[in-house]
Amino acid sequence: MFIPFEPEYRQRYYQRLEAVFASGFLSEGTQVKEFEQSFARYTGLETAALCNGGAGLTALYEYAGVAGKEVIVPANTFWATTVAAKKAGARIIYADCNREDLCLSFEDVKNRITEQTAAVCVVHIGGHIAFDIEAIAKLCQERGIALIEDCCHAHGATYHGKAAGSWGLGGVYSFYATKTMPLGEGGMVVSSSPEVIDWVKLFRNYGKVVQDGQVSYAMDTGFNFRMGEVTAALGNVQMERMDAILSWKRALAKKFDQLFTHRVCVPEGMESGYYKYIVFDLALNEQTGQVFGKRDLGYNIERNPAVKMLPNTEWLVAHHACAPIWYGWEHAEKSVDELAQILLQDPKERQ
Repeated sequence: MFIPFEPEYRQRYYQRLEAVFASGFLSEGTQVKEFEQSFARYTGLETAALCNGGAGLTALYEYAGVAGKEVIVPANTFWATTVAAKKAGARIIYADCNREDLCLSFEDVKNRITEQTAAVCVVHIGGHIAFDIEAIAKLCQERGIALIEDCCHAHGATYHGKAAGSWGLGGVYSFYATKTMPLGEGGMVVSSSPEVIDWVKLFRNYGKVVQDGQVSYAMDTGFNFRMGEVTAALGNVQMERMDAILSWKRALAKKFDQLFTHRVCVPEGMESGYYKYIVFDLALNEQTGQVFGKRDLGYNIERNPAVKMLPNTEWLVAHHACAPIWYGWEHAEKSVDELAQILLQDPKERQ
């Protein structure tokens, strides 16, 4: 596997590294601030950069005050969504997903809310917004429950013009090495609330406040979750590439749409960032990892046996696959007919 990063952008990154070294700041400098501002313009939300997505989830769970209370999370997710809530002191309640989008089910969430529910975490799976996000957001608002959005797959995704992270208390993006916008590591909390972002910025830096040269601490729960300048410098360059990357993915997705009919079909008004291209009940010659597969579900089953009783979650593990749509895939420029020959074990079974 190579890292698809064009020479032009490598040079821009090297120039930014020179600026980092010239500044004298490897942390808490101008690159992080610029990255936050750029991502804010991109999403239309307030932003705070952190060292990874898990730290962002931990921050929002802490802000929501989930300690000693229940947090509803989808069984169909990576363990980080759950472990961050546990670290914040919550009891985990798993809810099922929908087969159509692999995301949290409004109906199952509604049935699992109790007086102890402090938060619901929706995971936007595979690059699109959860189909039930508006219904879940309305329910949480009516019940006084914090809604947290795990946006780690959702770079570039929108619904009625709103970016992932727009519906709840806040959302968290990941910049791990496999994401649509990879930095190796890194995360970004987004929120429509400046107060939430101000709190997260304290939380990521031990709660430290510096005023007139004097240091004080505004909270006792903060820790070191800062993003460094070198990572943020790469983030600034990646922001310059994002539109081209998304255009490339969406062009390939249009070809796949002619090849596969039994797939995730986003509703009108929604645009996917295509972190994954998800098909159902079809064997592929070449594919990427599932979202999520037996290994990921296994993490949750080991810690909560009730997970395996959720029917849609179990069904999806056995019935979905992901066609390769990672940026730089070598067959992306081929025709639909050629893609059928490459991907399908029997091209005559083309859907």
